[in-house]
Amino acid sequence: MIPAQFDYVRPASLAEACQELGSDEDAKVLAGGQSLLPFLRLRLAYPSKLVDVGRLADLKGVHDRGDHVYIGAMATHDEVMRSPVVTAGCPLVALAAAQVADPAIRHRGTFGGSLAHADPAGDLPAVVLALDAVFVAASAGGEREIPAAEFFVDYLESSLRQGEILAGVRIPKLGQGWGFHYEKFHRTAQAWAIVGVAAAVRRSNGSIAEARIGLTNMGSTPLRASAAEAALQGAELGDQVRQACAEAAADTSPPADLHAQPDYRRHLAKVLTDRAVRAAAGAL
Repeated sequence: MIPAQFDYVRPASLAEACQELGSDEDAKVLAGGQSLLPFLRLRLAYPSKLVDVGRLADLKGVHDRGDHVYIGAMATHDEVMRSPVVTAGCPLVALAAAQVADPAIRHRGTFGGSLAHADPAGDLPAVVLALDAVFVAASAGGEREIPAAEFFVDYLESSLRQGEILAGVRIPKLGQGWGFHYEKFHRTAQAWAIVGVAAAVRRSNGSIAEARIGLTNMGSTPLRASAAEAALQGAELGDQVRQACAEAAADTSPPADLHAQPDYRRHLAKVLTDRAVRAAAGAL
């Protein structure tokens, strides 16, 4: 299909981009376009204006900031997965970025664009949620920090306000003693995850001292598997881990669609959490 008519602007600065967005409540940011353009073609979105931020240097790059890694919103998935800074500082992000769609999309799609799209079936939202990342939103009034737990509001809805652009994401380094794994079940490389699990595990004296688990496509937003995280504290690898991971689907509301029903997704969440936790624990 042909998209509805819209205006197109390419601002020369981040401040100008924020001004363009703030002046029109129906304007949309165009970054890599891998999520927005299909919506336009199917006429699922009707923006009056597209603000192309693809050439803004302020939104690019990956930086080591000591206690955290800062990933610019315009960094592509391919850049993120190959970055030695990300691999060393927050390897779970690199693991998940490597599983986003296929190479063509990873070279065009952007880290910030995927997160701002706020699709609970996307690979990255659950990852940054599990890592307690902080989003940096820029506007004409300055910068605002948004904890990951407050960023995802509902299906395809974030807490970004009119006139705000996601500038980048701060991801804390967990330090030594942590293992990581991202496990997902999907039909094809380009398909969204039916269910995905991001796991970060810290072991001590042979048992799990702490676990962080993010769930993909188990509700209208990415979720933390809080019940499983609590049950895993002190668990030894074996039946205790399996029993703890059986709590992964607690307090979730998975969707029903052509690919899976809620009960199947709950089953997958338990199985994939068990796999992800064991893989993360074994990576230590």
